[in-house]
Amino acid sequence: MADTLKDLAVVIRSRFPVVQIETREETRFIKLLERVANLENWPLFVWTVADGLKRVPRTDVMTQTYEFQDALRHIDKTPQNGVYALIDAQPYFEDPVNVRLVKEIAQEYYKTARTLLFVGAKLDLPADLSRMSAHFNLPLPDVAEVREIFKEEAQLWQRTEGNGPLKGDQQAVELIVQYLAGMCEEDARRLIREAIRLDGIINFDDVRRILKFKRDSLGQNGLLEFEMDSGNMGEVGGLGGLKHWLDVRRIAFAGDAAKLGVDPPKGVLLLGVQGAGKSLAAKAIAGSWNVPLMRLDFAVLYNKFHGESERNLREALKQAEATAPCVLWVDEIEKGLASDGGDSDGGVSRRMLGTVLTWMAERTAKVFLVATANDVTQLPPELLRKGRMDEIFFVDLPDAATRADIFRIHLKKRKLDPARFDLSQFAVAADGFSGAEIEQAIVASIYEALATKHPLSTAQVLSEISRTRPLSVVMAEKVNALRQWAAGRTVRAD
Repeated sequence: MADTLKDLAVVIRSRFPVVQIETREETRFIKLLERVANLENWPLFVWTVADGLKRVPRTDVMTQTYEFQDALRHIDKTPQNGVYALIDAQPYFEDPVNVRLVKEIAQEYYKTARTLLFVGAKLDLPADLSRMSAHFNLPLPDVAEVREIFKEEAQLWQRTEGNGPLKGDQQAVELIVQYLAGMCEEDARRLIREAIRLDGIINFDDVRRILKFKRDSLGQNGLLEFEMDSGNMGEVGGLGGLKHWLDVRRIAFAGDAAKLGVDPPKGVLLLGVQGAGKSLAAKAIAGSWNVPLMRLDFAVLYNKFHGESERNLREALKQAEATAPCVLWVDEIEKGLASDGGDSDGGVSRRMLGTVLTWMAERTAKVFLVATANDVTQLPPELLRKGRMDEIFFVDLPDAATRADIFRIHLKKRKLDPARFDLSQFAVAADGFSGAEIEQAIVASIYEALATKHPLSTAQVLSEISRTRPLSVVMAEKVNALRQWAAGRTVRAD
């Protein structure tokens, strides 16, 4: 909070006559602005179409200022310096008179220091005003702030209800704090209060309820998808090299990397054959590290209006940072970032790539990026440069031992005893199969067993395997080309 106060004060003190603040947390921002104005001894005025222009914290309303234009005329004529926050002003910029009035106030700043702060969920100022304005982004509450909110609500519950210390599972508390980071303060406080006051005990039922709310809320804005079922590495066959790499970096990601004298891991690119387990591994990383999993879909970000795609991407990355520590999964990243210069889409994908590369280089939040890709020819060279990712892993088709392990995993997942089947025979018969193809062989053979009303047998599974033509046969040339490219350029994940 201290840094946010300082940053806002610096922006206003920088003598920009206009400041844009895009935020959905209007109440939280006004409280922050009041603290800054009080510390800096600046007169503060707030305008809304419902209340008109009034002095804050006093409630003195300036007469005849309910209309936006009247409020601007009042500010233009008054000799009173100060900070003027105008809420939800975006629709009024369509009127050229309003734009002219704002310009006149801004141009007179050297005579009377009046800073206009336009506050709204979405702002797009006319070019004449944009060039003389600064931007301030109100960060969403991070883990430390949510933990403080939790402490405040627990103390409030103790005082008002006359209870002793709050009871519950400490791990559930920590998960709630992590999952609520990156949400609006009002939502976080309400959900914490509900969890505390429901039964006076914090448990994993509260965690699941909060997870559902967060997943639904992320789905509403359509930018990030919250993955509920992240799994764990025990459900992933093979990939021993990747698992070891992740295991030795777990402590640096979960703990204080600076105290350990290392940088927190940034992310990995999983390149490989379709169906070989890249997406499953991406999910399992979050589950094994016990952090939220956020999925970024570039198709959802693209918008036909100029600049909106980039805005959506920045908002999604901002939300991921506020949810830190977390895993950000970008599936089939080559489909979202063009390697042909982006000319086919008017340069949108090129600008998106620039945004991603800048974020990868400059982010400080613990957001572990896991990108998966199938087609190396479509990957931008800038993304493959060493340093963008910690490592590039090649996920090949599973060997015989790994295929047997994958058969075991999928049989157990469907409550079938692996000991009843000849797994080594399955592994030999499924040579060249991917993990996804092995799973489908099990699924299809179970359907056959249900149709014949007999328990699933080794023979039925082998029969299904024999009827399947794996991708390594159907697309042999592409698979071999990918293997040749990866040799010497990547680290094997197995």
